[in-house]
Amino acid sequence: MQVKELGHLVLYVSNLEKSASFYGDVLGWDVVIPARQGVPIAAFSSGRTHHELLLIEVGESAAPLPSGRHVGLYHFGLKIGDTDDDLRDALRRLNDAGVKVNGMSDHTISHSLYIEDPDGNEIELYIDVEGIDWRSDPSLIVAPVKPLRL
Repeated sequence: MQVKELGHLVLYVSNLEKSASFYGDVLGWDVVIPARQGVPIAAFSSGRTHHELLLIEVGESAAPLPSGRHVGLYHFGLKIGDTDDDLRDALRRLNDAGVKVNGMSDHTISHSLYIEDPDGNEIELYIDVEGIDWRSDPSLIVAPVKPLRL
């Protein structure tokens, strides 16, 4: 067996309407299955496959994500374009939507913004830096992280 690609991500959410609005309206993912009254799911796709994100509502009384270092998901990355101009546009859109940006990083191979969804899941919004050949020099993948100035 060999993994060919990461197919999709499923997140439990406390409030489906709020999370669906965040992923659809703020991040701009296309809605495949809309949040509907009585059906506690919503699905989204960038067009690459039938769904890349599935949200399942578990309600406001569900246990929150643990704080600090813990086993499990740290963050997930979403490629949002190809240039720093795409990141600048995303930053403006996030600011307009009132989404707090927790950090901005230059990873040599990529440039990233870090945010959280309504339930506190960390998301890395990134672009791959043009002209960086990490395949011929894999050490670039673990290059020291530098502050990103947009």
